[in-house]
Amino acid sequence: MELKPTKPLSGFIELLPSQQRCFDECASRMLGVLKTAGFNMLDLPAIERAEVLTDKDNWDEIETQMFLFHKGDTKMGLRYDGTVGLARYVAGHLNDLTFPFRASQFSKRYRGERAQRGRYREFYQMDMDIMGINSLSTNYDAEIISVISRALNSVSEFVGPHYVNVGSRPFWDALFEYLQLTQSQKKDVFVLIDKRDKMGDDDFAAGLHDTLNDDCKENEIKSVFSGGYESFVNKSVNLDSAILELKQFMNRLAEIGVPDARIDLATTRGLAYYTGLVFEFKLTRHPELGTAAGGGRYADLAGKFSKTKIIGVGAAIGFSRMFVALLEGGAIDLTRFSAPVDAAVLIMGEENTAYAFGVVNALRDAGVATVAYLDADKKFKNQIEYADKILAKFSLIIGSDEVKNNTIAVKNMATGNQDILTVADAIVRIKGV
Repeated sequence: MELKPTKPLSGFIELLPSQQRCFDECASRMLGVLKTAGFNMLDLPAIERAEVLTDKDNWDEIETQMFLFHKGDTKMGLRYDGTVGLARYVAGHLNDLTFPFRASQFSKRYRGERAQRGRYREFYQMDMDIMGINSLSTNYDAEIISVISRALNSVSEFVGPHYVNVGSRPFWDALFEYLQLTQSQKKDVFVLIDKRDKMGDDDFAAGLHDTLNDDCKENEIKSVFSGGYESFVNKSVNLDSAILELKQFMNRLAEIGVPDARIDLATTRGLAYYTGLVFEFKLTRHPELGTAAGGGRYADLAGKFSKTKIIGVGAAIGFSRMFVALLEGGAIDLTRFSAPVDAAVLIMGEENTAYAFGVVNALRDAGVATVAYLDADKKFKNQIEYADKILAKFSLIIGSDEVKNNTIAVKNMATGNQDILTVADAIVRIKGV
């Protein structure tokens, strides 16, 4: 019989046990930060109607980017991000929620695009959003950034320090208006700005020239990256408004204790639904990872689901993208995650199994991570080798003498020392190490 493949499909992640324990520990810490910040954890459906996931009618165009399928007459797809499902959820529960509403999600997302390093077809993403009806202070934008910073700090021993770049979509909108760019030119220039870091200065300049064919306008845009926004003060009402908002926002970040926040007008977050301030977090020691987390403000989250205007600020932490790269690259020391078992219970004879189970239950009730080797007919050599291979801190050996005396032989696997103890004393010994 021909054996079937054991390797997962391209773009799907499988971690080894120690890697998974580290992954889970980091997720738990970061979700704990969101919980203490009052975010409501949502668990939304992984499958949505296709009409919810996209506004496009051409099935052939969108199926290359998403996992789409039919079930009967219904077109459906796997979620590719958290925002679309959140928009539907909020619009459908307007009367059940209290605004400003804080939502967080930690779930798998699916994208049908070509898999490559750092881009997966199935991946975990951690989202947080704060939404208001008709209005929402930019103080919430600052808080989102603060919460992400705290979340990254909670796992700093694994990912190292970070910084955040802050950009402004209103600044670029005002500048394009001031330069009298056409809608087509605005779109093309935004694409160039978004890709500028990867393109380099020469290719960026060439792209601007091809798009605008106007030296004056091209130089104005290039001057943003060489001299910042100062030269655009007093050029237009909208430019002044955008610059003032950005200055005040950076002051607010400093006031609430966000470290290492920088203005970077190259940060635009693509052409998506962002309409206000935008931001991206980078890991100082791992620039090769690109953006670890990012987000911004959107003027209308649920416009295609409700006539009520829902304004929000949201962000996503690329959880799988960040941690899988660090784990697979060996950047995280997994020593502390390699030995999850405190005690291995070794049973010398089937007749001692019932007593051994009582010991196992007592240990687990006390919070001691315990594994029992239940092939009680195996030789001691086989059983102690198993305890050694799983890196158990202690082996608890149970034979007929231990059962008769209501005790356990407790062997410290690091020192080799062995003592006969009661169950209660064994628990104290194990938990004291």
